[in-house]
Amino acid sequence: MIDDPSVHTVCESAKCPNIGECYSKKIATFMILGDVCTRHCRFCGVSKGLPHPIDRTEPKRVAKAAKKMELNYVVVTSVTRDDLSDKGAGQFAGTINEIKSEIPNAKVEALIPDMGANESFIGKVIDAGPVILNHNVEMVPRLYESIRPGSDYTVSLKVLEVSKRIGKNIATKSGFMLGLGETEAEVHGMLRDLASVGCDIVTIGQYLRPSQNEAEVVEYVRLETFERYKSFGLKLGFKHIEASPFARSSYNADRVSKTALG
Repeated sequence: MIDDPSVHTVCESAKCPNIGECYSKKIATFMILGDVCTRHCRFCGVSKGLPHPIDRTEPKRVAKAAKKMELNYVVVTSVTRDDLSDKGAGQFAGTINEIKSEIPNAKVEALIPDMGANESFIGKVIDAGPVILNHNVEMVPRLYESIRPGSDYTVSLKVLEVSKRIGKNIATKSGFMLGLGETEAEVHGMLRDLASVGCDIVTIGQYLRPSQNEAEVVEYVRLETFERYKSFGLKLGFKHIEASPFARSSYNADRVSKTALG
C-alpha cells in the first residue's frame, strides 16, 4: 500500500481488478495530476469533474514512494487534464526525472492521455527517457461517441504515430477492451490501424464495470476469442500482444516489457 494519501495509484482510483495481485508483488501504477479527470468516459471508475491545481511537489513524492516500495519498473499514468496549458506533459517529465534520480536503475513506462497529439508535449515526455510510451485507444472507434465522449480515435492513433516518429529508440504500446459491443471486423480493423502507426505492444482485456455508474458489460468474451485476436495481431508484426480477460495496459508491465524488448 502507499503510505502517502496524496500519492494516487490507478490501481485504487480506477478500481482495477488486479490490485491485490499487483500490490502483493510490490507493483503499482502511479496516477499523477490528481485524481479527478476532466473527461467523462463511461467505462472508467476515476472521479470526473473540475480538478484541483497541480501539485508541484507531486513528482518528488511519487519518486520517494516508488523507492520505498523498492520498485525496479515504474508505470506513471494520469487523469486527463484538458484544463492545463501543456496537458500535463511537464508533470510527466518531472515525475519520470525524479524517479530516475531516486532509483537510477529503474525503468519507467509513461502511460499518457492524448495531450491533443501535440508533438511538443509528447516530445517533452519522451525526452525524460521512459522505456515505453503508452497510450490506449481503449475501444473500437464506433463506440467513442457513446462511451468515450470528448476523445477522438484518430487523435489517439496520432499520439502513437508521433511518439514512434520522434522517439526513435522508444517502444510504443496501446491497449483496448472487449465486451462493449464491438464486432470481430472492428477489432481486426483497430489492430491494423495500430500496426500502421508502428505500435510495438498491444494489450487486450475484458471490460469489467467498475460500478453501477459506468456502462454495462455487453459480453463476457471467451478465452478462445482473445487467443484468436492475439494470433491475428501477431501476424501483423506486433512485438508482443497480451490478451486475456484480466489483461490491462499496466498489468504485468515489467514482464511485458522484458518479453517484447528483451
